[in-house]
Amino acid sequence: MPPRVSVVVPSYNNRNFIEATMDSILAQTYTDFELIVADHSSTDDTWDKLQRYSADPRVTLLQTEAGGGAPRNWTRVTREARGQLLKLVCGDDLIYPTCLEEQVSVMDADASVGLVACRRDLIDARGDIIIRGRGLAGLKGRVPGRLAARAAVVAGANIFGEPACVLMRRELHEKLGGWDNSHPYIIDEASYVNILLKTDFYALDRSLAGFRLSAGQWSVNLAREQSTQVIGFHQELAARAPALLSRTDLVRGNTRARAMAYTRRLAYIWVGRRMHVADS
Repeated sequence: MPPRVSVVVPSYNNRNFIEATMDSILAQTYTDFELIVADHSSTDDTWDKLQRYSADPRVTLLQTEAGGGAPRNWTRVTREARGQLLKLVCGDDLIYPTCLEEQVSVMDADASVGLVACRRDLIDARGDIIIRGRGLAGLKGRVPGRLAARAAVVAGANIFGEPACVLMRRELHEKLGGWDNSHPYIIDEASYVNILLKTDFYALDRSLAGFRLSAGQWSVNLAREQSTQVIGFHQELAARAPALLSRTDLVRGNTRARAMAYTRRLAYIWVGRRMHVADS
C-alpha cells in the first residue's frame, strides 16, 4: 500500500548539508511517508554521504543524468512519488519535527484545500537561525486559492515559501502539468499558483521549515533576471486569469518585485560571512 505522503529531495552538490536535510525528514513525528532522493550527478561526495540511508526502508536513492538543470531533477524525483500528498525539500533545507504531522492534519480535515504552506526560518551554513518566521504575507487559516494567488502577485514575492514549506495534493499537481518551468527562477511559485487557481489554500502561521542561505544565491545579474521573470509571470497570469488581477495589482506587484530582488541581495551580502562552512 502506498504511503500517505511522499517527500522528495532533488540533490546536487549538497555534501555539507544533505545529511542534516535527510535527518530532519526522517525525524518527523508523522510516520506514514516515503523519502525519495534523486542526486543530479553531483561532482562532490553527496552521493557517497547518502549511502548511509540506503538501509532505511522509507528511503529510495536514485541518480539523475547530468543536464537539464534543476527542473529536470525536480521532475524526475517527483515522478517517482506514490503518496497522495507531496512535499519537495531541497538538498540543503530542513523541515522541523512536526511539519508533516501539522500539514497532513490540515489536508485530512478539509478536502477543499489543495496546498498548505507554513512560515520558515532563514538559516545559515551552521543551521543557526538568522531571521525567524518569514512568509505568508499575513495570511492565516483557510483562504480561497485565487485570493492567495493575488496576494502573492501584489507582494511581488513568493509568499508561500520554498518547497520545504509546502505540502500539496500530488494528483492535482500532476494534472496541472507538474513543475511549471515557464519562468525558471520562480518554478515553485508558478507551480503553486497553478494549483491555487483551482483549489483553496491553508496558511499555517508558524515556522515549520528552515531555508538555508548560501553564498552563491545572489548577484546583480541574478537579481535583475529574477525580477524580470517575476514580472513576466505576473503579466502571463493576468492574461490567463483576467478577472484575478487589477491594473493596480500589477503595478504594485511589479514595483515590489524589482525592489524585493535587490533587498534580498543586500541581505545576503550582509549575512555573507555566516553562509560559508568553516574549514575547521
